[in-house]
Amino acid sequence: MTDDMTEIEAESAQGPSYSVPPVHRAFRLLRHIAAGGRCRNAAATARELGINRTTLIRLLHTLEEEGIIESDDDGASWQLGVGMISLAADALKSRDVTRVAQPVMARLASELHLSIHLGVLDGRDVVYMLRETPNSHLISNIREGSRLPAHATTIGRILLAYMPEKQLLDLYRDADLEAHTAKTSTTLTQLIMQIGEDRKHGIAWSKGNFEPGIGSCAAAIFDHRARPIAGINVTGPEEQFSAYSNNAQHIEGAIKAAAAEISRGLGYQG
Repeated sequence: MTDDMTEIEAESAQGPSYSVPPVHRAFRLLRHIAAGGRCRNAAATARELGINRTTLIRLLHTLEEEGIIESDDDGASWQLGVGMISLAADALKSRDVTRVAQPVMARLASELHLSIHLGVLDGRDVVYMLRETPNSHLISNIREGSRLPAHATTIGRILLAYMPEKQLLDLYRDADLEAHTAKTSTTLTQLIMQIGEDRKHGIAWSKGNFEPGIGSCAAAIFDHRARPIAGINVTGPEEQFSAYSNNAQHIEGAIKAAAAEISRGLGYQG
């Protein structure tokens, strides 16, 4: 109790009068875990975060009880839990783009009999915000809140395609581009060439670039300031995405039309 009171008094003296020091410490710990810190050494983690060791242990077990973090080795290390992912997904769903996009995506899934996703760029990842699936066995296993590498996915590529060159170079400087299949771009030079073609055609195509046997194509969604804020894609069996086939041309027209409709709903006048 004394250690906790000392921390509260110290932080209260430094922070705004309405801040709650224990909440600050909890979020400091969550950011640490989200960045890959597994908290295997409680004493070292406590020193790094400026948190009392006893307080750290209490926070870990409280967050675990709430489902915000979870341990896969009986409390020896920690990672973000399903509760945190659900909260993040709910927060993302509250954005205007998801409200505008949902009915358009539902209609598109029904028309194409394929899975439809909407995602946003977060660093070098794409966070999936919405998913609409057809009433068939062709259902995507990508859920709301999923996080996938931008360089290997169609939504990620089409959003990177509209990123200013300097920002793109800074984002991927010294980055390790993992090869998910033999078709994935694994160097920055390859990625720049690929997204250059994506921007030229206004659509990103994939035939097994991220997952063998899975095809996809994506178009960007723009807001009222003409900023690319999200991407929408169609995903299904690779054979349905064969280049220049009538089916692929139909998919391309449908996904571009859907992205344009959502963009107009957000005030885009381009």
